[in-house]
Amino acid sequence: MTVRFQTVRLNKLYPLQISRGTSTGSSNLFVFVSDGTHEGVGECAPGTGFDDTLAAEAEIQLRSLAEVGAVELGPHGCWQIMKERGIDPAAMAAMDIALWDLIGKQAGMPLHRVFGLPLPTVETSVTIGINPVSVIKERVPEILARTGGKSLKIKLGNPHGIQADKESFEAAAQAAAPFGVKLRADANGGWSLADAQEMLSWLAKRGCDYVEQPLAAGNEDELATLYLNRSLPIFLDESIKTSEDVVQYADRCDGINLKLMKTGGMTEALRLVATARAFGLKTMIGCMGESSVAISAGASIGALFDHIDLDSHLNLAPDPAKGTQMVNGVVMASGEPGHGARVIGN
Repeated sequence: MTVRFQTVRLNKLYPLQISRGTSTGSSNLFVFVSDGTHEGVGECAPGTGFDDTLAAEAEIQLRSLAEVGAVELGPHGCWQIMKERGIDPAAMAAMDIALWDLIGKQAGMPLHRVFGLPLPTVETSVTIGINPVSVIKERVPEILARTGGKSLKIKLGNPHGIQADKESFEAAAQAAAPFGVKLRADANGGWSLADAQEMLSWLAKRGCDYVEQPLAAGNEDELATLYLNRSLPIFLDESIKTSEDVVQYADRCDGINLKLMKTGGMTEALRLVATARAFGLKTMIGCMGESSVAISAGASIGALFDHIDLDSHLNLAPDPAKGTQMVNGVVMASGEPGHGARVIGN
């Protein structure tokens, strides 16, 4: 088995501001694993705040992994070694996705069939970040018209407080009304307990489906209080990285948002979903600043989720990869063996 790497700069069509900061793009590391006949590809997409610093370190970590022969062990064995060596989860995801892609190509099957899954049927949300009201009113119709999205995720947790959040949500709802889409909110941990209690009640009266990560990771004790008298379902994102976190916080949320860049790839993602279902929780899959490579990997297990937020590739100018398609609002992999995506020029 041979491993090679390529770092590509991804530029966002629209900067994405959340409660923790703003991203205009990122340097993503692509990992290619070959058996001499077939080649799998995976992607490392950094989170906000690590846009241009993670790729170089991730490549160093993964080169050392390849040198000890861990790649030869396949996704499960390799994932365990990566976890033991403390490799960054997004770097783990790149290698793990590449190994699963390789298995699909070796088998001549798309990954959803390798996993025994049907095609996804849940429509993806598309996202509007924290912006001035005038920008929201202009941008929401453009995003919905261009992407064909059927649901709109509205980023809240504005540093200027919940009054700004209310104005943003109302502006987005009004701009989206002609499209008849569902509305969701994501605070990215930007609220205090008191603000979260007020916002959940306020949003419930305005047709919001659910709220994602109302309190910051680390404040899960307060989350238990919020959960008791919640007006809307609560999904956890930043608080949930691996299946162990599900066990710890299952009694204070209605569902979890899984991201391949947090779990370290598809291997742990499958365990996390199974754990969430065992506790009776709803499931969601989201994304970081990913191209069609990681998005296709997520879409390959899309049938496992109640909600899907696989839209980051729709906000790239341009997407350096190809392989996804939008079918009636549902993000689909191409149907080719593996996850079905490839980096353009490779």
